[in-house]
Amino acid sequence: MFTDATILFQIAGIGIIVALIHTILKQMGKEEIAQFATLLGFIIVLVIVINGLDDLFQQIKSVFLFQG
Repeated sequence: MFTDATILFQIAGIGIIVALIHTILKQMGKEEIAQFATLLGFIIVLVIVINGLDDLFQQIKSVFLFQG
């Protein structure tokens, strides 16, 4: 999973979109909704990273414990 750069592009894309949404909402005077959108983006990225780490640990476990 970490061999290709798709996860990096996904995280960067989410970051750019969240930054744009945050900026637009902040200029409209909706500071609380902008902070909520930023928090939601952070949670989405965190889930992506946790899933990637889970895959990495499963691969390490299969290498060192000789499991399929």
